Amino acid sequence: MRRALACATVIALAAAASAAAALPRAGTLVPGASLGGVRLGETAAQVRAALGSFHGVCRGCARTTWYFTYRPFDDHGLGVELTGGRVSAVYTLWQPAGWRAPNGVVLGASQAVVAPKIGALLVVSCPGYSAYVRDVSGTRTAYYFVNSRLWGFGLLRANASPCR
Repeated sequence: MRRALACATVIALAAAASAAAALPRAGTLVPGASLGGVRLGETAAQVRAALGSFHGVCRGCARTTWYFTYRPFDDHGLGVELTGGRVSAVYTLWQPAGWRAPNGVVLGASQAVVAPKIGALLVVSCPGYSAYVRDVSGTRTAYYFVNSRLWGFGLLRANASPCR
């Protein structure tokens, strides 16, 4: 009886831990710090602990890249690049609904509304979109715009290309 109870407890704790680790429905960008709870430099194990083990793996990417989405074959979510087993970049995928940054900046907002809230940034032209970036303390924060709408967020190493 004790053994069965111990096994049931272990299974329940494992299920609770895996249920808690998931891609947030309304993720947050903390400029220069984190995106969706993921920080640059974290280990692969820390990412799995925060977001769970349900992810796709890019087969043609230069770096190990994991795609965390809300359900299989969904394009919306978070991309995490790993270099040497540590997070080197993290960015939103396909404008996930409800994601935001400080000052009321939300994905989908117009560039005219967002620009005064994020301040003066360096503009980088990428194929099909623009990235507005700022480097602080070794981290580059990126705001991605497509057709004058805020399409996504990203965190990368300072001076890294925001074009993905």
